[in-house]
Amino acid sequence: MDNAFKVIQTLNFYLSEHPSVVGFRWSHTQSWGSTWSFIFASIAIYIVTSLLLHLLLSIFLCHTKHVPLGPLPALHSLTVSIVSTIIFLGILLSTVAEIKETRWFWRRSKTPLQWLLCFPLGTRPSGRVFFWSYIFYLSRFLHMFITFFAILRCRKSVFLQLFYHSISTLMSFLWLEFSQSFQVLAILFTTLAYCVMYGYRFWTAFGLGGASLPLVLNFQMVLLGCNLVCHVGVLLLHLFRGGCNGIGAWVFNSILNSAILLLFVNFYVRANGKKKKDKIVGDCSLRCTK
Repeated sequence: MDNAFKVIQTLNFYLSEHPSVVGFRWSHTQSWGSTWSFIFASIAIYIVTSLLLHLLLSIFLCHTKHVPLGPLPALHSLTVSIVSTIIFLGILLSTVAEIKETRWFWRRSKTPLQWLLCFPLGTRPSGRVFFWSYIFYLSRFLHMFITFFAILRCRKSVFLQLFYHSISTLMSFLWLEFSQSFQVLAILFTTLAYCVMYGYRFWTAFGLGGASLPLVLNFQMVLLGCNLVCHVGVLLLHLFRGGCNGIGAWVFNSILNSAILLLFVNFYVRANGKKKKDKIVGDCSLRCTK
């Protein structure tokens, strides 16, 4: 029991009380990848590299041939799952610590949920939660490797992945740059979903379970649905509670989220439709053989 308590204390210190976490400050001169030129250049390189790789494979390899990747995708999924778990625990513990330390400063009408949805005007990107927001931003570049794996292994169009990863990386940059409201809940929802999604992908990569596509799609749809509900909450708090910090970036974020939601809904409907069609065809074939 004592050992477990010591482990919890150690985790709490390194994830929410370490000087690097408490003293974090988003700065264009001190934080790696914090400039506008970096974010636009990195996204452009990601898109161009993906398209060029797809083009080169189409020219030099037959369409039916795939590049063997071995355990790389599985190891990548395991890494993303572990990183997402660390970020989830880090921002959860940091959020609890921030609420305990600053709640006395709030008005009586303000609740922790309102703070999670709506940062007060004048909030600066420093402290615990913004440290983990920064780590989450950096982890977005790790996610980009999924696109390269899909091109090498599946040789299919990856427009949806290119759009999603590019926009997600840009949005996480805007969260820090403008101290945007709602980002704490967004990171909690996203990293929790990634823990399960990529952990399941790692599990199925070794043939230990069924196909991961339905679970992955369902988690992504739940995530986008939660984001939509929270965006409505931010709007109401901004209009009726005196304003939320970073609302301009939030509006842009909402537009991008809407575009992503429409793309995923379209893909989700087509994927389920194809699954039902294949099931019907399979049932018909089974009846014909009897």
